[in-house]
Amino acid sequence: MAILLKNHFKLISGTANKPLAEEVAKILKIPLTPVEIKRFHDGEIYCRAMESVRGCDVYVIQPTSPDASLNLMELLIMVDALKRSSPDKITAVISYYGYCRQDKKTKPREPITAKLVANMIETAGVNRVMMFDLHVAQVQGFFDIPSDNLEVIPLFANYILDKKLKDVVFVSPDAGGASRARAFGKILNAPIAIVDKRRPAPNVAYVENVIGDVRGKTAILVDDLIDTAGSITEAAKILLKFGAMDVYAFATHAVLSNQAVEKIKNSPIKEVVVTNTIETSKEKSTGKLKVISIAPLLGEAIKRTHEGLPIGVVYEGMYRKIAKRTK
Repeated sequence: MAILLKNHFKLISGTANKPLAEEVAKILKIPLTPVEIKRFHDGEIYCRAMESVRGCDVYVIQPTSPDASLNLMELLIMVDALKRSSPDKITAVISYYGYCRQDKKTKPREPITAKLVANMIETAGVNRVMMFDLHVAQVQGFFDIPSDNLEVIPLFANYILDKKLKDVVFVSPDAGGASRARAFGKILNAPIAIVDKRRPAPNVAYVENVIGDVRGKTAILVDDLIDTAGSITEAAKILLKFGAMDVYAFATHAVLSNQAVEKIKNSPIKEVVVTNTIETSKEKSTGKLKVISIAPLLGEAIKRTHEGLPIGVVYEGMYRKIAKRTK
């Protein structure tokens, strides 16, 4: 493994989440391949690998975190630079695939941007993509190259077990996320609930309801991302109104745009647990925010992909250990 990694493996980081790349490099015990990335005065991006990648298996860590378009363009340019340098394979590790939410047309004349971006990534020269917790799993089908949609449920499950929370119920903040709550409930042998919040007609007050029993329980809201934090903080208030004792929130991607941090600070949520698929700046840190690293899981996934080994066995082992802890 060590010889293969040294001679035929390259790990490269863009500017979107370099701390994650550095952590993965440390776990794999290899240096990051140096790259020169700069921007011209008009905003154009320039990328160049500072070492030969000829014949190498190259992994580029670059999520499309805010600014999504800027970081996506940096990824495409970096891949193009690498492709013209004769590598064996290029894998784009897009820990946060931001355009995943635009996965279908809901109104006339709308784009399906998730598919457009998939086409752009393939055209640039990527041979494989690795992502975490896609907003909708079927976006994998937008790619005509191998794709991995890695999940962080085992990381969150172990954290929940470590906290020894009692009478837990997993809650989806809307009907669309029910399958995610169901997955948590199945793994940790807990019930689920769904927050139903809708406006039946213009200028008519919201109908607020909870499908499922949360009275006297520790409610754990689960979602794939927190953007403006409006949905998750409103859902927390509704859960308390319906008798929940405490409310926690778990989400893979901490986008945290606009006034999200302030909303979380002022919300009744006791703790918000996210991962480092997106780098969380000091300005966005709050006492309620807990960040769990995906680096060990990502490092193992990269190592196994490079060696041609299955990733599924890693999850099977993690779930077996969780099952033993829940008995």
